[in-house]
Amino acid sequence: MSSSRGGLRLAACLLNISEARRKCVVENVAKAALLERNGQKLPEVSVLNIFSDQDYNRSVITIVAAVDKLGIAEKLVLCVPGCSVFLFGEADLPEKRSLVQRRKQLGWFSRRDPSSLEPDLGAAPTRRCGLTGVGASPYVMNCNVTIDSQDLAAGKGIATAIRGSSACGLKGVQAMAFPHEGKIEIACNVESFEDQEAGRLLEDSQYLTYSVLGNSFSYVAPHYIEAQVKKLASARGIGTAGRALVGFTPQECKDCAEYAIQASIGAFWKKRGGIFM
Repeated sequence: MSSSRGGLRLAACLLNISEARRKCVVENVAKAALLERNGQKLPEVSVLNIFSDQDYNRSVITIVAAVDKLGIAEKLVLCVPGCSVFLFGEADLPEKRSLVQRRKQLGWFSRRDPSSLEPDLGAAPTRRCGLTGVGASPYVMNCNVTIDSQDLAAGKGIATAIRGSSACGLKGVQAMAFPHEGKIEIACNVESFEDQEAGRLLEDSQYLTYSVLGNSFSYVAPHYIEAQVKKLASARGIGTAGRALVGFTPQECKDCAEYAIQASIGAFWKKRGGIFM
């Protein structure tokens, strides 16, 4: 994203870590994003949000920084002993394979021996350190819709139907179904896509559109995702139990980032009332 204030060019990093039940550990990871290795505070960097889900034992930390502060994959390999990285999206040049493609290629959910994998950067994977994915895209948002059922098969059917890869799916949406807090959650990655017909999309309540450096990008509106899940669940005799957005919409992220960077607020998530969704 770019900022109109002070000529800033900013990027957002959604850092996913497998820890949510120990708040101190999650916050220490967030604080580390604000510091140089010598302990000095990094300028033009802010942690906007921390979202932790104790049931999944997973946290998403939203970090924003000036574009020239990036280089995440290389810094991980240099600074974290044993770190292994695979690349996806715009970071995976020249193929630009999606996260879904890379996960399938690597057997992400198959519990295969990590030592048999070849990372794009870093050391050979080990069970202790695992494998870290680093990618780049215009913007990714998470929208999760809970169905009032414990029927995982029904949830998987709904997730399959709304995926962008399905014949009548939602463009830019990647979806999976998981048991969550006694129900089934349809967890969606909502990717932005560049579209030359932004004017037409603005008239369609299915999409929301924003601009970065004069280029128009669109994404499926969260309320439309919820409506489609509700429709598909209803056809199976199942109700829905709510929608959750993890982090920000693109415009919300831009607005918060501009404010936090201009005001030099590193721990912005604390100003917003602590750990929140």
